[in-house]
Amino acid sequence: MGNSYAGQLKTTRFEEVLHNSIEASLRSNNLVPRPIFSQLYLEAEQQLSSLEAGSRADNEEEEEEEEEEGSESSSPVSYQMKPPPEGCCTTDGFCQAGKDLRLVSISNEHIEVPSGFLLVGAKSPNLPDHLLVCAVDKRFLPDDNGRNALLGFSGNCVGCGKKGFCYFTEFSNHINLKLTTQPKKQKHLKYYLVRNAQGALTKGSVICWKGAEFRGRQSSSSTCSSTLFQLPESSGLSGSISSEPLPAANPNTPAGTQQTAAGIDHIPSTAAFSSTVYNGKESPKQQLVKNNLSALTRPSVLGTLTNSGPPKKRHKGWSPESPSSTETWNLQLNPQVPNRIKNGHGNFPYLCGNINDVIVSPLLYTCYRNSQSLSRAYEQYGASTIQPISEEMQLLLTVYYLVQLASDQVPLIEDLEQIFMRSWRESHLSEIRQYQQAIPQTFPQVPSQIAPVTSAQLPWLAGLAASSCNDSVHIIECSYSLAEGLSEMFKLLIEGKLIKTNYVVIICASRNRGIDSCIVITGKYQARVLSEGMLTPSDYQKEVNYQLVTGKVETLGSFFSTLCPEGDIDLLLEKFYQENQGHISSSLSASVNKSTAMNGTGAAVCTSYEIERHQIRPFQLAVAQKLLSHICSIADSSTQNLDLGSFEKIDFLICVPPSEVTYQQTLFHLWHSGILLELGLEKEHLTKQRVEQYVMKLDADAQIKFKVFLQNSMQNPHTLFVLIHDHAHWDLMSAMHSLYPQTELSTGLVDRLLNCREVKEAPNIVTLHVTSFPYALQTQHTHISPYNEIHWPSSYSNGVDLYHENKKYFGLSEFIESTLSGHSIPLLRYDSSFEAMVMALGKRFPRLHSAVIRTFVLIQHYSAAMMAVCGLSQMKNYTSVETLEITQNLINSSRQCPSGHGLMVVLRIPCTPLAAVAYERLYNVRERLALEDNFEIILGNPNSGITIGKHFVEQLKVWQKIEDVDWKPRTYLELEGLPCILIFSGMDPQGESLPRSLRYCDLRLINSSSLVRTTLEQELGLAAYFVSSEVHTEKAVVNDVLESDPEKLSSTDNEDEEIATEGSASEKRSPMKRERSHSHDSASSSLSSKASITAFCSESSPPFVTAGDTAKSPHLSNSTEENTNSHERQKQKVDKGAQTTVSKHLPPVTEQLDTKQNIRSAQISITSSSSSPFSSSSSSSAPTQNSFILQTSQCSMTKASKQPPIVFLPKLVYDIITSTDSSGLPKSSSLLPYHSVMWASSFRPLMSKMMTCTEQSLYYRQWTVPKPIHMDYNNRNEGRMDTFHPRRLLLSGPPQVCNKSKIGKTGAYLQFLSILSRMLIRLTEVDVYDEEEININIKEEPDQCYHQPGDTWPDLETFKKIPFNYTIHDPKYEDASLICSKLQTINSEDRSMSRRQEDMYTRRQTTRMRLSKYAAYNTYHHCEQCHQYMGFNPRYQLYESTLHAFAFSYSMLGEEIQLHFIIPKSKEHHFVFSQPGRQLESMRLPLVTDKNEDYIKSPTFTPTTGRHEHGLFNLYHAMDGASHLHVLVVKEYEMAIYKKYWPNHIMLVLPSIFNSAGVGAAHFLIKELSYHNLELERNRQEELGIKPQDIWPFIVISDDSCVMWNAVEVDCSGDRKSDYTWTERNVSLKQILQHIEATPNVTHYALIGMRKWSSKANSTEIKEPFSCCHVHDFIMLNVDLTQNVQYNQNRFMCDDVDFNLRVHSAGLLICRFNHFSVMKKQIAVGGQRSFHIKSKVSDTPVSISPAQYICAPDSKHTFLAAPAQLLLEKYLQYHSHRFFPLSLKNYSHPVLSVDCYLNLGPQIAVCYVSSRPHSLNISSSGLTFSGLLLYLCDSFVVASFLKKFHFLKGATLCVICQDRNSLRQTVVRLELEDEWQFRLRDEFQTANAKEDRPLFFLTGRHI
Repeated sequence: MGNSYAGQLKTTRFEEVLHNSIEASLRSNNLVPRPIFSQLYLEAEQQLSSLEAGSRADNEEEEEEEEEEGSESSSPVSYQMKPPPEGCCTTDGFCQAGKDLRLVSISNEHIEVPSGFLLVGAKSPNLPDHLLVCAVDKRFLPDDNGRNALLGFSGNCVGCGKKGFCYFTEFSNHINLKLTTQPKKQKHLKYYLVRNAQGALTKGSVICWKGAEFRGRQSSSSTCSSTLFQLPESSGLSGSISSEPLPAANPNTPAGTQQTAAGIDHIPSTAAFSSTVYNGKESPKQQLVKNNLSALTRPSVLGTLTNSGPPKKRHKGWSPESPSSTETWNLQLNPQVPNRIKNGHGNFPYLCGNINDVIVSPLLYTCYRNSQSLSRAYEQYGASTIQPISEEMQLLLTVYYLVQLASDQVPLIEDLEQIFMRSWRESHLSEIRQYQQAIPQTFPQVPSQIAPVTSAQLPWLAGLAASSCNDSVHIIECSYSLAEGLSEMFKLLIEGKLIKTNYVVIICASRNRGIDSCIVITGKYQARVLSEGMLTPSDYQKEVNYQLVTGKVETLGSFFSTLCPEGDIDLLLEKFYQENQGHISSSLSASVNKSTAMNGTGAAVCTSYEIERHQIRPFQLAVAQKLLSHICSIADSSTQNLDLGSFEKIDFLICVPPSEVTYQQTLFHLWHSGILLELGLEKEHLTKQRVEQYVMKLDADAQIKFKVFLQNSMQNPHTLFVLIHDHAHWDLMSAMHSLYPQTELSTGLVDRLLNCREVKEAPNIVTLHVTSFPYALQTQHTHISPYNEIHWPSSYSNGVDLYHENKKYFGLSEFIESTLSGHSIPLLRYDSSFEAMVMALGKRFPRLHSAVIRTFVLIQHYSAAMMAVCGLSQMKNYTSVETLEITQNLINSSRQCPSGHGLMVVLRIPCTPLAAVAYERLYNVRERLALEDNFEIILGNPNSGITIGKHFVEQLKVWQKIEDVDWKPRTYLELEGLPCILIFSGMDPQGESLPRSLRYCDLRLINSSSLVRTTLEQELGLAAYFVSSEVHTEKAVVNDVLESDPEKLSSTDNEDEEIATEGSASEKRSPMKRERSHSHDSASSSLSSKASITAFCSESSPPFVTAGDTAKSPHLSNSTEENTNSHERQKQKVDKGAQTTVSKHLPPVTEQLDTKQNIRSAQISITSSSSSPFSSSSSSSAPTQNSFILQTSQCSMTKASKQPPIVFLPKLVYDIITSTDSSGLPKSSSLLPYHSVMWASSFRPLMSKMMTCTEQSLYYRQWTVPKPIHMDYNNRNEGRMDTFHPRRLLLSGPPQVCNKSKIGKTGAYLQFLSILSRMLIRLTEVDVYDEEEININIKEEPDQCYHQPGDTWPDLETFKKIPFNYTIHDPKYEDASLICSKLQTINSEDRSMSRRQEDMYTRRQTTRMRLSKYAAYNTYHHCEQCHQYMGFNPRYQLYESTLHAFAFSYSMLGEEIQLHFIIPKSKEHHFVFSQPGRQLESMRLPLVTDKNEDYIKSPTFTPTTGRHEHGLFNLYHAMDGASHLHVLVVKEYEMAIYKKYWPNHIMLVLPSIFNSAGVGAAHFLIKELSYHNLELERNRQEELGIKPQDIWPFIVISDDSCVMWNAVEVDCSGDRKSDYTWTERNVSLKQILQHIEATPNVTHYALIGMRKWSSKANSTEIKEPFSCCHVHDFIMLNVDLTQNVQYNQNRFMCDDVDFNLRVHSAGLLICRFNHFSVMKKQIAVGGQRSFHIKSKVSDTPVSISPAQYICAPDSKHTFLAAPAQLLLEKYLQYHSHRFFPLSLKNYSHPVLSVDCYLNLGPQIAVCYVSSRPHSLNISSSGLTFSGLLLYLCDSFVVASFLKKFHFLKGATLCVICQDRNSLRQTVVRLELEDEWQFRLRDEFQTANAKEDRPLFFLTGRHI
């Protein structure tokens, strides 16, 4: 626009000043425009106006220049302060002489002021809360009009008395202002100081410096106050002033211009208008002067911020970024209407003059601009084809929108954005669809179906649209500039022609320049709401406080006193008090105190008061498990961000908002949950002080406690610390952008603490945010991954109750549902009487904030209602139906319970000063009415605890059975059953939970002009409730008719147990869609508060409302048409004699019946408080559909706890809540989610009602961005692609779930801590087998000591003397056959096998052991030490490995065996490869003489199957980091999965023919491979000059379940040689192996093993340190000595016993080290369990008994898909008695088993003999056998060998061979028919198909 207006408006000074001022203010990029109209109103208010103007001037100029200097583009000259003289005082607030100048310190001192001087207050930037007292010559100060101040300065220091300061610079140095800008008196001398009545010096009026209000400025880190008054703490108030330039104004602004944005606390960027003005939400990036709180009903001006050229020369210092400075103040207007201007398109003119009463906002402009930016979704197709919505269409749609708004509605920016979006989509539907179908780029532009609106048509079309709205919208068309239209608008305003007009749309359409437009809101109500909505919470509180302390509200009080025809209410109260003093106290308190009296006599006492014990609900357990699952997912991910295996215990800290009640509430839950004892954090005797260590209030003291927490986390790296941030949406302020660092320490505290570097980097801290309103943590820059969000589960899925919960949640959606037609109890209501009175008073008192008016009206209503209930029936006309209902039911509630239980009423007053006023007033009224023993009034202040009267404390103690003398309630939950009004203050609820006795939630005073979704939902969340789903919640309520359709009386119970019901019969017949009930306002008729109101008959009438009083009260008429007919029908029903009353389950709401019925109900209620007032006939005459459930009088609290509370809302909020979009989504859900976030784009899809919590989260993550004041704002700048913090989780659940029914988030996260702790303990513990050795009573010889107990190694010669112990002692073979020798004396009692028969299949005995640092681990273990060992390193790909074939021949198999090795690159040094071709030649073996403390000589082989995850193959810690060779032996089909899980392990892959083989095959191949490798190494190293016998011949064969190893330390220091003590401790496997490897003459031992660990190990085992017996599980095998002894490759079970017997019979030594033991972990998967025997024919799993494992040859038996050998072994284990009937329990006559050991079951003993020549066998002389078992016998078994043995007559023989032919040959070769008798039917085979090569049996009897 530039100077284009020059010459147009020079007719008057007024117009020019106005015009220039508008342009000057809008040229500034500062986001808060200049106030324009001050002194605008009636002369009676002139004084106030000047005070406001001065106040604003003071605050705005306060930081003007330093802010200008903070702007880069204005390139200021920095000011260097003169250094102070040496030795002088430099303390802020003191002069250089060291004297105190602060007003608070010297206000009472006598100060001599020279003549002509005045005391003034100076502001220091370093002391924002203080004024410094100065004496200044008044000639240099301005007069009342801001003029006539001499240039220069003259002042004195009042501290040290120094006089004659002639320069303000010199003076500012002396008083230590420490300025960084040029000192100016206008900037720092702020207030006159005056003496008050007590003689103290106080702050007076503002010094009115000339033109101070018009100076543009850019805000800096210390932003100015924008309130009308200056309290001591008001130095940095306005969060709405930002130095960030509006992007629209200067899109090319460099990023550096935002460097001063420290004050950007509530500033949105592009969508500022959407978030503040129309929603009334507090978001300050608006160019709105929020200072005019006095002009709350003035017109508002919404303008744009554009730089369109340099200003006139008088605007010196102008730059595109700097403010303009106009000093004109000529404008004098006297309209009664406020102005608020929104600029829409184009440039906005200057406004100048007294502009306090005009607010200019750029938000509409921002909305327009956002709606013109194309969505990124269409950028890929090119911007030319799809055009944004035109400016003309935008403005026209805006007019349409304004036209359809009702007179009591306020515009919402979201509505406008959605209108634009829908219009754009519809006009470009075809292009969008074709783009979505990927049309080629050469796609021509499709003409829009809607003809575009031209600028010439626009004014005409706008006027046409506005013509139907009864002048609510007025269109002004101007030709040249907006200034012309504004002038006309102001002229019409002054002339009173805009009285009916709410919106004035000014359009300036020019052909050569587009359109300029702005909208002026002239509607008083709309302007007030939108103006108040711009206040920050801090400004809001301070403005209200100012109005209270300055006495402005006194006019309101005097007005109220005139309403009552009988005089002031206080006089009435006093009179009433004097008249009824004695009567009231006795009659009323009688019922209250009745309970205590009756309790003593044992009479009726209320039994419904249940103290719910803490128990875990299904919901909580489900949530806790989901949290645990997410924690495990983080730990299991490959990022290694959480190593759960390294933590031994849990610690935690719960952070809560600085609310004393919330703090105490959390302590209470923590105390009763027992979690501290469970986690082992505290001992049994828990004190409150100890519990407090785990809960931190986010207040000034939080940093100390948090520092301790951080220190603990650093000092305890093996403790997992869980940092729980409860109520996490509270205070998300960025610490960097905190506006009030000096005054509000808690602001930004969450960011400073929880987002500090120590928390982010600590690997042992997990942060859990818990909130009901997670939206602000779900932005584009959030720290929380969407995968780490846990949402409260839904209780139903497809109609199935998932959690069997007997409580049903009643939240926001259910409240909204209850307002639909057809529901008898609308739980959400508004009070139209109250709203009407507030609106009327708002017009009468335009200077008062609406919160003040609303509060005073409501206090008046409550006071009048209390008086009416107490018998002053004339006061019913001065309250509303709703308030009277609340009060009556509150006062009467305690009378209906024998114990005096009552209802709670929550009166929500966000503003703390107003809450204090309300408390004081209601308290006084209650005292005057002598109700102090009837109900309590509690002031709930977030910063203080609960204070209640002693009488009520005693009542609570009786109810809760508390005997502690000093007890008092600390949480609202402990007030359950107490009849009370809880005045709930604080700008936001901070997590306080309310008890089940809550009946009414009065939210009529919430700040309805500043709403975002979080604010709205958390206010309504106070009423959220769990109702019992077991009890039907009654729906019908008679006395609700006053505000609901009387026809609701006939509504029915719904089967769904919800409050929602179907409509009446007439509604059901109607085909129309259900509409919202119009009856949720008071009295249906929207009468004023003076309307006559019917008598109130609720659950019982008050004692003071007699029948006569009731009859006097006239009937309330219904004026609405819809209620008339239904009311007539209802009257007919009543007249027919249907005696109805309120159901005892239902809320005590006011009843509307005719007078007779009222009287009768009242009388009945009075006379019967404990028995049923109705006969059966009267109840049967009630409506048939069970509308009224008639019960005996019962406790009001009980009824309240079975139903959700009733909620009263402001009308504005009610409309937002109950209006829905086409999908049924409430409008509140589409509001901006949080005040410190903003929409990323106007082009966003609409939310859907069907969205799940997860989908909503993703929606907000895509479409919202944090403002600079949000703590996540800088999360994008960390240079990482992934900005999510890996150890941060978010739990969101519905509000107030927390505690009312103990089904809540607190319980859930405490339960999570419990199960997480248990899991960590479980991770650090294993179940190991703990079983005593078996068969210890079977002695083969008398006890004899061969070694001393303290011997370290066995002596070879001594050891050779020890006889071999054939008996198996390993408990895993408890069900195996006993092995006999000739020395055993066995009888059946010794084994008592029958005892074990029934226990055979039971679970083996285990014990839980804590893992030591030397344990072996499975794949779930991650720690930094063994990352490289495991081969998992996120920086590299998985370790490369190569596949090598290794072949050797084995004569017994008759073919060459080919094995494959998978060798990782990191392990190749263990092998020898041929140089050309890199063929694998051998595995390196060390020398016997090698000694290396960090090396294990024996290679370890671990055969495994089915345990790729659970096998304990990580031996890094067990080996204590020593170098070792470890080979996993796996089957071919499992190779890939093992390689995936263990990429850095060597694999030995068995040939495919062994895929179905057992462990015997693996042992066989390991041993044969090792011997072959030993030969290769001997040959290779022989060439190097090393003797073959020097090569290390041992290998280790270990089970995959060996977890820990122990060593016994024996102390033989006793007096006698036989005395010794021993202790067992966990040691590393390295220590044990190195010890065994160092055994003298170790190569002479064939097998070396150790004990199986048992906690019951006896001293006998320890006494003899070495045994010659069976060894199992973990053995060292000498492959050289055992060259000719093989494992049986066919075996599945007992192959180690079989091998031990073979080794011993070969004359080789087997040594067991008894001082060493191995612990075996119980692993539930894999191993032998992986073999499943099933039918080969049918796929369906059928259990097959072992008896079916064999069958007759050639039979049609079902063949089984299992190896023949497995079937054989399993059959013999369970059914061998069929083959050896004489052997059953005949231990003295065992079965002779030749060359093998097969388990024949525990009730049959076997005797093993070897047929090999020179083998060691027992002497069989004197032994008679009961059977003979020949299993696959080879050529060493001959007939002569068998004839050495003697058998019982009738002994049985069993011969087993590979085929039937071999069977016959064996019988012939061994001449078996000589002594044994065979029958044809005695031949059997395993139940295998022929191709599976079954085994064949032949049985016979000894002749």
